[in-house]
Amino acid sequence: MAQIATIASLALAGASVYGQVQQQRQRKAEVRLQQEAAQQQQAAQQQVMATQTATQQRARQEVMARTIAATRARMAASGVSPDEGSAAALTAGMAADSVKDQAESSDLLRQRLAAGRPSLLSSNGDFQGFVRATQSFGAIARNLLD
Repeated sequence: MAQIATIASLALAGASVYGQVQQQRQRKAEVRLQQEAAQQQQAAQQQVMATQTATQQRARQEVMARTIAATRARMAASGVSPDEGSAAALTAGMAADSVKDQAESSDLLRQRLAAGRPSLLSSNGDFQGFVRATQSFGAIARNLLD
């Protein structure tokens, strides 16, 4: 009778370990699906940010072109040559400011995209299932030896 109890406890231990392994596989699959969904969401957010930045850049360039054209027209209307002297310096300064603003905007976009990237140090899996299975198997083996 004692041998049947030992065999039954071994069978239960095997079933317990098998169940824990199956649960771990299921958890890993769920984690993988969650990571894939997060990556897809991140890619979509990055695409939205890039599109917004491109739209803002085009709008900024259009405003700058209109502003420079209006400034040149006012200078020409007042009798100052728009391509020389202070008028040229004024429009060159406006263009330089626009380039600086664009560079800052590009840096901001790069920072925003980098902030959305997951850390390279974050782990993709864990050993909790293995640790739990080892502990239960150890407890069962100890009970069998007693």
